[in-house]
Amino acid sequence: MKFLHTSDWHLGRTLYGRNRYDEFSAFLDWLASLIERERVEGLLVAGDIFDSSVPSSRAQELYYGFLHKVASSKLCRHVVITSGNHDSPSFLNAPKALLRALDVHVVGSASDEPTGEVVALRDSRGVLEAVVCAVPYLRDRDIRTVEAGESVEEKGRKLLEGIERHYREVCQAGEALRQNEGRAVPMVAMGHLFTAGGTTVDGDGVRELYVGSLAHVSRSIFPAGLDYLALGHLHVPQKVGGEEHLRYSGSPLPMGFGEASQQKEVVLVNFQEGERCITGVAVPLFQSLERISGTVEAITSRIFCLKAGGSSAWLEIEYTGAELPGNLRGLLEDAIKGSLLEIRRIKNNRLATLVLQQLREHESLDELGAFDVFERCLNAGKVPDAQRPALVQAYREIVLSLHEDDEPLCATTPLQSPLP
Repeated sequence: MKFLHTSDWHLGRTLYGRNRYDEFSAFLDWLASLIERERVEGLLVAGDIFDSSVPSSRAQELYYGFLHKVASSKLCRHVVITSGNHDSPSFLNAPKALLRALDVHVVGSASDEPTGEVVALRDSRGVLEAVVCAVPYLRDRDIRTVEAGESVEEKGRKLLEGIERHYREVCQAGEALRQNEGRAVPMVAMGHLFTAGGTTVDGDGVRELYVGSLAHVSRSIFPAGLDYLALGHLHVPQKVGGEEHLRYSGSPLPMGFGEASQQKEVVLVNFQEGERCITGVAVPLFQSLERISGTVEAITSRIFCLKAGGSSAWLEIEYTGAELPGNLRGLLEDAIKGSLLEIRRIKNNRLATLVLQQLREHESLDELGAFDVFERCLNAGKVPDAQRPALVQAYREIVLSLHEDDEPLCATTPLQSPLP
């Protein structure tokens, strides 16, 4: 039987305000074509299908449209989906009975009994083909009880013990099913967690999963009898502990500029005549991302080079020069005119440094209000007095919009600011 392992789609994720539905759609079309071309029989999606617990209608349309396409092809006969920390368990579980009719198995939350997370994959005659221990993202309440007065060390220990116990019990239930059937079929496990030694990159959006956990889970929590472990959560494709059959597929799209140069992949796992063959398949790049860092001259030089090559990359720009340009964004927007390039973010490290230098003795950023920091930004940038009223008004409107659904602004950020 041939499986395809993928995870961390994060459907609906934006990049500094820019939607990415075209990328997600292109990826899912490519994935459906790969499943057909490779004659994949079982698809494993190990969590973080959506980027939000309340996905947009467009994200849902992509998800259900893909499942319908795969199920109607008749080639991929089994789909198993588990939740990640970004997913809503109840949202994923809601249509599970309907999806089951398409042979799509959804496990959105931890079950009361270990057998509830064991999926028996059978052929059209009812013969067992494989066993999947489909463990969803385990929330704190699923794996430990809270006691008053617990130390951070005790919380961490109980979390790790709870995760290990959960995997052991589910895999024991899977092994019992395999033994009862009397068939030497593959047993695969799925999970969504952070293993010790796992590789991440800056800006990839990967969250720490458990507050108070002293360590990430070790390879030892996974039972020895597994033929393959399909993990989600970490966005970098990698093996766990260097073992070929314990893998993160990684995210199929770069989720941030920190992943811009990373080759994304999905994993094919083929079990045939007692042999196991594992192959990473490179995912095409559907939208180029690039970080550019340096002086204004170095940044614009790189932009002109990209323009000459007809690039349509989205850019994150980090200005590190010694001078403080009066209109950095304007200069950069002029540089990309007439091209398909988009500037998604500008980081002005020089401005941040000047603001920090203005902190008085015994003063910290925590003690300053939002308007105090903005005033110092204006001073650091030597913004002329004539331009300040319009900038202050625009800034006030932004701050108000951020707080319109929250409590009134605190005393350190008064609406009657000391700014002129």
